[in-house]
Amino acid sequence: MTETPGGPDQAVACTGLVYAFGDTNAVDGLDLSVGEGEVFGLLGPNGAGKTTAIRCVTTLLPVPAGMVRVFGHDAARDRMAVRRLLGYVPQQLSADAGLTGRENVSLFARVYDVARRERADRVAQALAAVGLTDAADRLAGTYSGGMVRRLELAQALVSAPRLLILDEPTIGLDPIARTDVWDHINVVREVTGMTVLVTTHYMDEADQYCDRVGLMHRGRIRALGTPDQLREGLGERRRAEGGPASAPLPTLEDVFRDIAGHGLDDTSGDFRDVRSTRRTARRVG
Repeated sequence: MTETPGGPDQAVACTGLVYAFGDTNAVDGLDLSVGEGEVFGLLGPNGAGKTTAIRCVTTLLPVPAGMVRVFGHDAARDRMAVRRLLGYVPQQLSADAGLTGRENVSLFARVYDVARRERADRVAQALAAVGLTDAADRLAGTYSGGMVRRLELAQALVSAPRLLILDEPTIGLDPIARTDVWDHINVVREVTGMTVLVTTHYMDEADQYCDRVGLMHRGRIRALGTPDQLREGLGERRRAEGGPASAPLPTLEDVFRDIAGHGLDDTSGDFRDVRSTRRTARRVG
């Protein structure tokens, strides 16, 4: 089937998206499409523009140039329609330690304008989906890091979104807690067919859970495909450049390094984003 650019068969479609902070283009002509029902990983080094692009998709930032559509709705002109279709887990912690798990999710049910008669059931369903029913009436401040991230996932799921956007959802978590978060995401996906757009610096997560990945660098997508396609493509290029035919297949981390380079990208990014990400990692750790 041929996709209509920005049509409802695409969960997300960005064309020529540009967003600048002062004289720096954090997003520089981004073209990106995410198919309905897939798990898409947006990868890239710090300062690549991933979070800025996601904030445009979620309507938290305006779209000054280019086009962003979510299930066919223009994110610049139809912001409320877009917001009703998505759930969002940001890098920064959004749970209130002074509220119970149930109260946190109930608050987001009101934010997402869930009908009052449906709220209690929706909150209970979201908490059950992430395995927090038994801890629902405890203060969030008593939760472990993994439980806090699952609580935030419940907050994002309470509106029954068609698109779930996760910005570094497992940052600071140990391997067991990371797997636990992804297990709950996949259970919800199997039931609902929900689309997932995720950013992560964990290459093993992208390799295991993403149907396709886009490697973003300096505000644009530089490589796109399934993890296998990207690994095989790098391996073929290395052999064509004289590498040994018997060399092991590159890893997704090798692809990341090949696209982004080995050093820190100091041409873009925001100190405040780095600081808030580190703060989040400390709090969930």
